[in-house]
Amino acid sequence: MDLIILIVMLIIPAIAQMLVTSNYSKYKGMENEQEVSGFEVARKILDKNGLNDVYIVETKGNLTDHYDPKRKVVRLSHTIYHGKSVAAVAVAAHECGHAVQDKEGYAYMRIRSLIFPAVNFATSFSYFVILLGLFMESMEMIGLGICLVGTGLIFQLVTLPVEIDASKRAKQEIENLRLATVDEQEDIKKMLRAAASTYLAGVLTSALEIVRLVMIFGNRED
Repeated sequence: MDLIILIVMLIIPAIAQMLVTSNYSKYKGMENEQEVSGFEVARKILDKNGLNDVYIVETKGNLTDHYDPKRKVVRLSHTIYHGKSVAAVAVAAHECGHAVQDKEGYAYMRIRSLIFPAVNFATSFSYFVILLGLFMESMEMIGLGICLVGTGLIFQLVTLPVEIDASKRAKQEIENLRLATVDEQEDIKKMLRAAASTYLAGVLTSALEIVRLVMIFGNRED
């Protein structure tokens, strides 16, 4: 049973990543009808929402696009920043969705920012605590380690609505500003749904990891 869970844990994120990669590759090569770049899309959305003070900068890498709430900066990868593809419109709009969330004080985004340092610390030491518990033959310490792993699931659960809401805002802004045709909007929805699947995969994988550890813990206790 443990092996089955482990295999499923590997398959779920792999499938989600394949969906994202295939959709991104498809729509990256599809130029949008208005020939607007990711930068232009982001600037239009930010300005419309009174976020003139939020900068848009180019960042290295592929699919490294993100919104930095501390510096109030939307970072877009080279392909998205300069690209005039359907993918560029979708990704740029999604990241601006996070900027709007930040401005409006979106609850889940605030919670995520507040718990991130603690979760990062807890998950970093979780498996060390479990290994120490095994070495000391302490079921209580193993249990503590599993609880620390569980904080990662909590973070994933909070992140999921943040990402879904950002995509929802992105689609609405694209429609309101008429940044894409009706057909392009459908393609954008497909791409954003594929991106959301990676976060759902993260939730499922984290949950399965906890189940696997609990099973191991239970077997040792017996």
